[in-house]
Amino acid sequence: MTKKRVHVAVGVILSDKQVFLTKRAEHVHQGGKWEFPGGKVETGESVAQALYRELKEEIGIEVLSCLPLVEIAHDYPDKSVLLEVFVVDNYLGEPSAQEGQQESWFDINDLSALDFPEANQAIIEKLEALLL
Repeated sequence: MTKKRVHVAVGVILSDKQVFLTKRAEHVHQGGKWEFPGGKVETGESVAQALYRELKEEIGIEVLSCLPLVEIAHDYPDKSVLLEVFVVDNYLGEPSAQEGQQESWFDINDLSALDFPEANQAIIEKLEALLL
């Protein structure tokens, strides 16, 4: 059986060496863990379009510019993910969780102490290498 591969656009929202995170709902895949906001790239949509749409829906901001950070392919027991991660360095609005999930700003150096899905570990390492 071939695992389903999910293509995901991920935004790292940065402000003064702090990063905005949301917590996944308990009932979803990797529930109860912190994550960088983003979501699935839909059929016929570019990664940039998906990032713009997802960040508007999920945290209520409009992306004005972003820079590619890292691309991660990760296999979980039940599915595979391809994460295309961007640093969102310019946006309109104030990030806030639009779907009732927990939210917070964290210092970059505190990220390694938080519970993230495994695939996000590479994002944290890349951020630490760039910013610490």
